[in-house]
Amino acid sequence: MQAPRNTPDNDDTPVGRILTRREAVLLLGAAGACGVLWVSGCGNGSDARGTNRGDGSLDCAVKPGLTEGPYYVDEGLTRADIRPDSSSGKLQAGIPMALTFNVSRIQSSACTPLAGAVVDVWHCNALGVYSDVRDPGFNTVGQNWLRGNQTTDDGGVATFTTIVPGWYQGRATHIHFKVRSPAGGGSAYEFTSQLFFPENFLSGIYTGRAPYTEKGDAGRLRNDGDRIYSQGGSQLLLEPESSGEGYAATFKLGIHPEA
Repeated sequence: MQAPRNTPDNDDTPVGRILTRREAVLLLGAAGACGVLWVSGCGNGSDARGTNRGDGSLDCAVKPGLTEGPYYVDEGLTRADIRPDSSSGKLQAGIPMALTFNVSRIQSSACTPLAGAVVDVWHCNALGVYSDVRDPGFNTVGQNWLRGNQTTDDGGVATFTTIVPGWYQGRATHIHFKVRSPAGGGSAYEFTSQLFFPENFLSGIYTGRAPYTEKGDAGRLRNDGDRIYSQGGSQLLLEPESSGEGYAATFKLGIHPEA
């Protein structure tokens, strides 16, 4: 547990690792001339394995790393359902969402599933509050809802059960995540970023579904007004689809842990 290192309006501490020049050259050599940044996300239509298009380039597009922010807490809490507090068992209220990560390794001009990678997820609840931190607006120290990690399976997949997050002043709605490479078998690798949502999806929820209507949609910062989103957030948009009583969304990414 910890106090936040920044205020919500200053959620921009540089965290994560930018590719070195050598890593960028290796990545671009494998994936074609697709720009510079930290991680690759498998493009629309590819499966978790990634594919070669036949022209020598990978079916991947470079994705940006973004700040860890002030509310990361290393709970060491491994679980698929991150909604409850582990002590009380109480679930956070909100619309259920299955969030799946498909993690691949970029190696030898191919994207292959990366088993054993640790994926951490954390985000605020339906009313914009984080667990296990002390903030001028709340104190949730000792609670750990909406936090957790999983290890990717043989297909490079990790799926979390969570809720659609709410919002707080100064930031667009987002989910934080961190991916760490498997222990052993090469240099340690850590990638940190954030996921965002389409505006029409959020507006419908915040104006029409409890408990989000308690706070509503007025005053919420939109994606185009968020300076962190402006650093590449359009490449980190989820596309939630209806699933049961809630939604499901998948994010595909490839990392280059041994460069």
